[in-house]
Amino acid sequence: MAFSKESRRNKIRTRIRATISGTAAKPRLAVFRSNKDIYVQVIDDLSGKTLVSASSKDAKGTKVDQASSVGKEIADKAISAGISTVVFDRGGYLYHGRIKALAEGAREQGLKF
Repeated sequence: MAFSKESRRNKIRTRIRATISGTAAKPRLAVFRSNKDIYVQVIDDLSGKTLVSASSKDAKGTKVDQASSVGKEIADKAISAGISTVVFDRGGYLYHGRIKALAEGAREQGLKF
């Protein structure tokens, strides 16, 4: 029996989260992609707190342009909060399209992962 799109993503997400964890020194950059928007959080998993977050709620342009601007926004917020290095958690999504644009936007602004 074939997996649905969502169950396939959750299976991949579980496998990724088994190896990736964020610390205070190197937090996790978690991505969630809905049909309309894209959301990003920088999370310290040891304390269970979100340090910085951003979304494309008010962004203009195509979805890929929105993702790139969210990546730049999260990088600016993270660097101003004293975070320069993160672990990238793509959330089970393929590294393609909006996810790739978000990552490249964050790297452009100086975030390392």
